[in-house]
Amino acid sequence: MIVLILCHFVLAACAAPLVRRFGRYAFVVLALPPAATTAWAVTRWSGAEAGRAVTWSWEWIGTYDVSAALRLDALAELMVLLAAGVGMLVLLYCASYFTDDSPRLASFAGNLLAFAGAMLALVLADDLISLYVFWELTTVFSYLLIGHSSERKQSRRSALQALTVTTLGGLAMLVGFLILGEAAGTYRISAIVADPPETTLAVSVAVVLVLCGALAKSAIWPFSLWLPNAMAAPTPVSAYLHAAAMVKAGVYLVARLAPAFADVPVWRPVVLVLGGATMLLGGWRALRLNDLKLVLAYGTVSQLGFLLVLAGAGNRNAALAAAAMILGHALFKAALFLVTGIVDHAAGTRDLRALSGLGRTMPYVCTVAVLAAASMAAVPPFIGFAAKEAAFDALLHGGAADRWALAVVVAGSVLTVAYTLRFVWGAFARKPGVADTPAHRTGAAFLAPPAVLAVAGLVLGPGVGWTDRLFAAYADTFPAPAHPYHLALWHGFGVVLLLSALAWAGGALLFAGRAAVTRLSRRVAWPTADGVFGHLLLGLERVALQITGFVQRGSLSGYLAITLAVVLTGQLAVLATDRPWDGAVAPRIWDVPLQGAMAVLTCAAALSCLTVSRRMKAVVLAGLTGYGTALLFVVQGAPDLALTQFCVETVSMIVFVLVLRRLPVRFEESIGTWRRALRIPVALAAAATVGVTVWVAGAARVAEPAGAAMVEEVAHHGLKDVVATILVDLRAWDTMGESAVLAAAAIGVTSLIYLHRRGETSGNREELQGETAWAMSGRRLTGLPQGDDTAPERSWLAAGSTLAPEHRSVVFEVIARLLFHPILVLSLYLLFCAENMPGGGFVAGLVAGLGLITRYLAGGRFELAEAAPLQPGLFTGLGLFVSTAVALGGLMEGTVLHAWTYHGHLPVFGDYHLSTSVLFDFGVYLLVLGVVLDIVRALGAKIDRQIERAAGQLGPAPDAGEGEPTR
Repeated sequence: MIVLILCHFVLAACAAPLVRRFGRYAFVVLALPPAATTAWAVTRWSGAEAGRAVTWSWEWIGTYDVSAALRLDALAELMVLLAAGVGMLVLLYCASYFTDDSPRLASFAGNLLAFAGAMLALVLADDLISLYVFWELTTVFSYLLIGHSSERKQSRRSALQALTVTTLGGLAMLVGFLILGEAAGTYRISAIVADPPETTLAVSVAVVLVLCGALAKSAIWPFSLWLPNAMAAPTPVSAYLHAAAMVKAGVYLVARLAPAFADVPVWRPVVLVLGGATMLLGGWRALRLNDLKLVLAYGTVSQLGFLLVLAGAGNRNAALAAAAMILGHALFKAALFLVTGIVDHAAGTRDLRALSGLGRTMPYVCTVAVLAAASMAAVPPFIGFAAKEAAFDALLHGGAADRWALAVVVAGSVLTVAYTLRFVWGAFARKPGVADTPAHRTGAAFLAPPAVLAVAGLVLGPGVGWTDRLFAAYADTFPAPAHPYHLALWHGFGVVLLLSALAWAGGALLFAGRAAVTRLSRRVAWPTADGVFGHLLLGLERVALQITGFVQRGSLSGYLAITLAVVLTGQLAVLATDRPWDGAVAPRIWDVPLQGAMAVLTCAAALSCLTVSRRMKAVVLAGLTGYGTALLFVVQGAPDLALTQFCVETVSMIVFVLVLRRLPVRFEESIGTWRRALRIPVALAAAATVGVTVWVAGAARVAEPAGAAMVEEVAHHGLKDVVATILVDLRAWDTMGESAVLAAAAIGVTSLIYLHRRGETSGNREELQGETAWAMSGRRLTGLPQGDDTAPERSWLAAGSTLAPEHRSVVFEVIARLLFHPILVLSLYLLFCAENMPGGGFVAGLVAGLGLITRYLAGGRFELAEAAPLQPGLFTGLGLFVSTAVALGGLMEGTVLHAWTYHGHLPVFGDYHLSTSVLFDFGVYLLVLGVVLDIVRALGAKIDRQIERAAGQLGPAPDAGEGEPTR
């Protein structure tokens, strides 16, 4: 199973070269994974109908009992055949539907096959978390497919609408999954269905949340608005996603969980009421539309409501009918969508008012459409008839709620017959006063996929008994009724057949009076859901603009005050309600008096920031608070933390100084006395609240501290530095996440400086036509030697010639040149000694970055370019790659980030060992070095170029593609 799923994604990744090589016929190659999956599923038919399940699992998060588990049973067998079989036919259809010069054909092909793989994994998933992952993958790929024609506004809007609605439902479903998993004690779906948790308020809430996800995915009212708009997608997408695959996911989830939760009090009212309402509203809307795809789209919405009623009814016979109807609906609706694509392709329009006489022009296409439409209208001997007979019988012999649902279903079936006749008449009939529509010939390969589906619906009508054992294997998971129903084409005359005849007659009457029905439908039409959605979004945008205008006033101190006030209010409310300090151990003022002295000095530096008006003084005082915190770490005996804090504070202060070059010397915001009187208490109260919260959190510990166990674990492996080992081994997942966040934050911040391109020739001296930013000054000093009189006798820097002699410092140049390489060696030492001494990849990267900063401060941007000629993105990307590769390499031992150590012997150096934790830390080292270099280039070298260009000292950039920085 897992191999088949992976084949879909691997071949999808190869779609671009395949399309370049074979053009539109690449779809034939891409159809191989679905074809292989279909063949494999056919071989598993007998086992599935006998009740045997094929399983596969891989432990994902063992601590929380989360596994990537797959399971093929009877229901999954049906869905796999539909997802793979229909997917194969749609891919073959695409080879005729598109041309070699169709825009973005490769991306469409890859996304469609990847969607098929995600859908296959979804229906096979036997774990709630795995199911959610693949559920959202289908959402993402459907977004890409619906928005394929991205140059059209309607396509972009429809794709975003589908993504918004289904994602919101998916997030609600995830919360429900988590509650169900915790309540059941397992996330394995088969185990939950076999032994469902006791019905409690939490379980009821979880069921409602899961149903929200299912309803949104299957376009059930009130979430049905996205499906008709998704018809902006190419016709193959509609035939696959919106007939046989994606929209069936919600119905599949309801069918999967119904044996366990159908008796939960909230289940049946939600499913029956919303399903019935959707069937009626979708069918009624389809009677007044003129676009063939929209007629089918609203018909699909109607049929999905019908399927939801059957899948969620909660009894054995309804479940049997649901399985048969899922199969029948996929066959006839996919065929009709494909036929619509052929009509549009041949005639150039889908407007039924403009189509006329295609039944004679395209007789074979018309025949296929009639076969599929007859199955949709439940005419014997098609599978649609057999499935609807089973549905009527199941609801007729159910409880009172089922019989009410039967009345709704019969009314919905009348509408189904009416819009089916409207579709066939609109597409193929000759209309009075309308000239015959010219259409070009349709090839056999183009017609073959819908013909196969339509003929399958005809064959499986008399042969529906072949599927009875498979569908019964799923239906038997419900309590057995006194008279279990068996699928067959003919069950004799009775009430059920009478209801079918009533539906045919009622539908024919509605179609005969279609003009009056259309006028009535438009007269009593409610506001469309799409219009309501648009007005809601517009209102949300307006409210957001009003709130943004009120809150975002350009004052950073105001933003900070609001943030602190919100945090303070929330924390005080919790503290006042819970009173967690009762029984807590009283805090100690200090462990040693030196801590108190350091704390007083740090607080004094912080308070001094309030009295200064110059930005530079504020930066220095803020930096002193950081250094004071580092000294507290030293006194406490935490050298790793102290070293890291010192380096971070140093880099931060330098960055601040670089930025201050583009800011006024003094703070320009005027703060009144009353504002200062308000902000100071807020800040002090927030600080006190945070302190109390930290004390309470520490005093609330009930478990034994993990420190002793960590020290023992580290010593067991022959190591000494517990902090470094925690970062790169015991809590390496956290380090990976923090590294990714750090890289993303640095890229985001520096991208504000680079408007168009990040790669720039900042080290090209030819573009400089005058002085550098480091040589310019606001006014010249008089009475001092000028020119070469003050220049050093030799150049200590690689780019020393770019500096004005009167602005050079021989002492700084010598120190920078002499210390640069020792600093780099020190950074490597801190990297490799981290197992037993203070250090690590993070602090080592900062130290290496400080070495490059020293070169920049001594010689400017050209010196930085000489010291680091490579782009920062190379270091950042290589660091992420190394860390990720080491993490995935642990899979060879069974789990991600599994650590191993290699022991060896070198002739000169003797015995050595190399651990994966060191390699992981090396990735962190490169990433941090790249981030520091990126920041220095953006806030240092790039701003230098701004100053030089503003002063007219910079010539035209040799690379014309370079963007100007934002100002």
